[in-house]
Amino acid sequence: MSKIVSEAQSALRQKIIEAINTAIAEGELADAEIPEFIIEVPANKANGDYSSNAAMAGARAFRKAPRAIAESIVKYLDLTDTFFERVEIAGAGFLNFFLSQHFWTEILKDVISSGEDYGKSDYGQGKSVLVEFVSANPTGPMHIGNARGGAIGDCLASVLDWAGYRVDREFYINDAGNQIEKFATSLEVRYLQHFDGSIEMPEDAYHGQDITDHAENFIKEYGDKYVDSPSADRRKALVDYALPKNIEGLERDLGRYRITYDKWFRESTLHNDGSVDKVIEELKAKGVTYEQDGALWFKASEFGNDKDIVLIRANGLPTYIVPDIAYHYNKLVTRNYYKAIDILGADHHGYIARMKAALTALGLDASRLDIVIMQMVRLVRDGETIKLSKRSGKAITLNTLIDEVPLDAARFFFNLREPNSHFDFDLELAAKQSSENPVYYVQYAHARICSIIKKAEAQGIELRNPTDAELDRLDSDEEKELIRHLSALTDEVISAANAYDPAKITHYVIELATLFHKFYNAKRVIDEDEGLMCARLYLCRAVRDTIKNILTMMKITAPEEM
Repeated sequence: MSKIVSEAQSALRQKIIEAINTAIAEGELADAEIPEFIIEVPANKANGDYSSNAAMAGARAFRKAPRAIAESIVKYLDLTDTFFERVEIAGAGFLNFFLSQHFWTEILKDVISSGEDYGKSDYGQGKSVLVEFVSANPTGPMHIGNARGGAIGDCLASVLDWAGYRVDREFYINDAGNQIEKFATSLEVRYLQHFDGSIEMPEDAYHGQDITDHAENFIKEYGDKYVDSPSADRRKALVDYALPKNIEGLERDLGRYRITYDKWFRESTLHNDGSVDKVIEELKAKGVTYEQDGALWFKASEFGNDKDIVLIRANGLPTYIVPDIAYHYNKLVTRNYYKAIDILGADHHGYIARMKAALTALGLDASRLDIVIMQMVRLVRDGETIKLSKRSGKAITLNTLIDEVPLDAARFFFNLREPNSHFDFDLELAAKQSSENPVYYVQYAHARICSIIKKAEAQGIELRNPTDAELDRLDSDEEKELIRHLSALTDEVISAANAYDPAKITHYVIELATLFHKFYNAKRVIDEDEGLMCARLYLCRAVRDTIKNILTMMKITAPEEM
């Protein structure tokens, strides 16, 4: 939380404890250990800025009615040198505390002095976290689900970083296993079809235009060199040619989406360095495997999964789950991340229990792996579901999406809902330059403040730092509401980090823009009263800086004019 908010709450807790101890010393309360009590922000602002249940919590220990305990606390409560000006007893004994105007002044000063760091904290204590997201199959283009996963994963990584964790971003390249075999088959058939049209493509192969393009480009470079080669050599040559181009395309397209990974981790390394075999041997050594029908099974049902699972098929080949176990073992043991977070699609619910069962069986704390399930996206325009790009007439991929709508809108819109909620992405709204468009609305608030400040400078108004007495004049409901919201950013970032939900930040900044527009419509900023004008310009600067901090965190631009 903001250091000012933290100071206010800590001081209040200490003052309550001191008052209770004085009441005990004076014989008004029984000599007993002070029970735990809470200090919280009431839902109804009429009940003060903070409320405490200290009197209610002490009823049993002090053998007295809560209201009487509250009266004793208030009698000995000294709010001198705190940010609080008064306390009231409500109902059966709740204590409601009201902040002084000086608190709001200190919040504003904290925002301005913190600058680009306002909203950051050391909550995560530098613990290492690996966020793995998108990890699209490298055998084809990225789809709309990858677009949502990219925005969520990248913004979540930023939120965790702001909350004080040491964060790495990672893309897991599935460059081994069945999908690569299918990729090889598809490329091989398209290559051979160029020379013999009678060859048919298997139904379960990849039929996309990208496969044909790869084969034709390969032919331009190598001609018929591999037509009469052994199939294994031909397939290897085709995959070695096409796969790096696909991976390069993934990196290029994600870079265009403002996503940069710390590491691109190849599945093949787990096979090549023995990690996959090591996981099998570890599970065997733990006594959690058995053989049946020629296959090797993992006793996953003993570790929370609904059934046992096959590790090695009867043909001797590992199932997909084995390299995945090895990969997560690598994250949590070999590289020793405090937490591994995966952003996965809605079809991965069963995967969670299987992976956690395997990690538990290997002796790891499975709570170190967290999986964020992301629901499907439906693209809509004029209320109708859209599947084809307006520009190309082809299915909308990540790349074509950011041809259709502004990049800022794409990243912001995909974080308007918590990940596990279905989401309708309104293409028309995302491109609209009006207050109906939430990202435009937020950016406009930033640009409007920049315009106000430029206007003030053009009029020769000095943008000086106001005195505390001048800042204390920001006491209207609109001004206090705005400052109160500013004070909540650090807590909101921590809350978003704990919930793995960047949508909390988009909601926060939309509300901040709303409160600013409300303030601006109610109060004159550039005014004949120089002291008040100076204070209001300072408030505008605090809001501007906070909006910019949030948009920067989310890799969204903060325009100075619109």
